[in-house]
Amino acid sequence: MKFHLMQTGVVGRRHELEQGMAGQRSDLYLRFLDEVKRYVRLGDQLGFEGYCQPEHHLQLEGFEANNHPGMFSLFVGLHAKRMKAGIMGYTLPTHNPVRVAEEIATLDHMLDGRLYVGFTRGYQARWVDSLASRPGVSATQPGNAKARDEQDQLNREVFEESFEVIKKAWANEVFSHKGKHWEFPPNGGSAGHPAYAKFAKGQDADGVVRQIGIAPRTLQRPHPQIYGGFAASMRTVDFWARENGKVIVLADDLDFCDALASRWVNTAQTAGRTVTKADALAWGGFLMLTDSKAKADALMEEHEWFWKEWFIPHGQRMPNVLIGTADDLADKIGRAHDRLGFNELFLMFGQGHLAPEQNEEEINEFIAKVAPRFSTRDEHGTWV
Repeated sequence: MKFHLMQTGVVGRRHELEQGMAGQRSDLYLRFLDEVKRYVRLGDQLGFEGYCQPEHHLQLEGFEANNHPGMFSLFVGLHAKRMKAGIMGYTLPTHNPVRVAEEIATLDHMLDGRLYVGFTRGYQARWVDSLASRPGVSATQPGNAKARDEQDQLNREVFEESFEVIKKAWANEVFSHKGKHWEFPPNGGSAGHPAYAKFAKGQDADGVVRQIGIAPRTLQRPHPQIYGGFAASMRTVDFWARENGKVIVLADDLDFCDALASRWVNTAQTAGRTVTKADALAWGGFLMLTDSKAKADALMEEHEWFWKEWFIPHGQRMPNVLIGTADDLADKIGRAHDRLGFNELFLMFGQGHLAPEQNEEEINEFIAKVAPRFSTRDEHGTWV
């Protein structure tokens, strides 16, 4: 089994967040970067597969300050020797897909292939609406029922077409695309240049650019491993099953997880691929490892405060919580593994709102007391 660390992107402790506007405080952000470096170096040393983060913008409150997927992943990768940077993920309805394809390919080279990437649709209206890549695109959550359905449909259309463009850019030296929401090159082509015809491809005999291509293409072929963000609907599961994107699920409802994995496998098999549940799903939760009942209660209270203040009003459910002793965690992970058959475990942790010493203790304890029950380390020190 492979293990991943996943940060939320919190820049302040609880008392600092409660003071307001924590996201604009340079002192907190610089401390945040310094602490992330510590976690990345520790994860690298302990054999974690990757360190990943979501994408969120306009984070005045300081709860999820992950405002540039590529730049932050480069920061992660430069402070690790063997561990991968994970993007979870690009929120496609807010990006030009050709730029995303090129940025990922560039990162793949800069990190020598130590990169994996996910894609999401975006549920926070404040920033998704403001950064929307196409007119009318909004987040997936807000609005009355009719408006929400219309928003969801447009968001999904742009998301799926954007991913189609990214795949074309990765798979071909040059390509063109004409869809409902995107057209590359633009209608009528683009002005050419003699060097385009002499040294490259994509320009016609009349000197008009009819196809484009990204440079570089991805180092990993056909591309870095793809994850399906955090699926909440079977329609999204079907999409990722067709596209071979492993879905990350942070839920403790094993019936739901099993139904999701089974749906993924069935859809993938219908598409002509031979797969297992290990291909379909990665599982995980929020790490709270302690032998002290009092400390566990305090950690849970902190965790619940964080979610009730931030995520739940956004329409997000509480995630799976891996809380208790090493035996407690091993038992819960073991039961989930026996039911779901996953081979990757994603661990969120108290980055930002808990002190580094406390987080580092829990991460070290997990590797020392829980990880060996499910995995072994290879010659490079990575858990497999």
